[in-house]
Amino acid sequence: METVPEMEAVPESHPLEPFLPEEAVLLMLGSFPPQRKRWSMDFFYPNLQNDMWRIFGHCFFGDKAHFLLPGQKAFDKERIIEFLTRQGIALYDTACTVRRLQDNASDKFLEIVEPTNIRHLLRQLPQCKAIATTGQKATDTLRAGLDIAEEPPVGGSVAFEVDGRQLRLYRMPSSSRAYPLKLEKKAETYGRMFHELGILPYGISLPLPE
Repeated sequence: METVPEMEAVPESHPLEPFLPEEAVLLMLGSFPPQRKRWSMDFFYPNLQNDMWRIFGHCFFGDKAHFLLPGQKAFDKERIIEFLTRQGIALYDTACTVRRLQDNASDKFLEIVEPTNIRHLLRQLPQCKAIATTGQKATDTLRAGLDIAEEPPVGGSVAFEVDGRQLRLYRMPSSSRAYPLKLEKKAETYGRMFHELGILPYGISLPLPE
């Protein structure tokens, strides 16, 4: 009896355009969005079970529910976009095309077919002074694409140069609930980065310096 070969995963192109506010000082890069069936809005980090926008809410407003639509199981896309534009934060991912090797959103089962041209993104962000990766696969893909020799520890950063520009690479903890760290601790780590870049003042997520 013949065995039926497994169907090869179909390449999937990125469903979103890069979000690049003209005056952004920080470019945050994940790996790739989850399947649309997991989306609660048509924007980055759309999965209601992903805590990125709760981390932002905790950092900047002391309220993890700040970016949730009242009475709905969805994030507030318009409020998020207005906030990111005002604060100078750009978003995209390190892969333009992937294959999902399993029917889930885990980076572990993402095969990158085409990495993002990060240099092209940076050319559109003349004031950008740092990149933050939000997971191991994003970090590995970025470092390979930009030939960054040193990998920062989770919560830390390293300096690097690209096309004559001096930037910093921050390695942030994943906002996925699969990453074993409490939301408040993740927010503390993100808040420290935001402060170092002048995006967040002391007071909400960080104590005042002595």
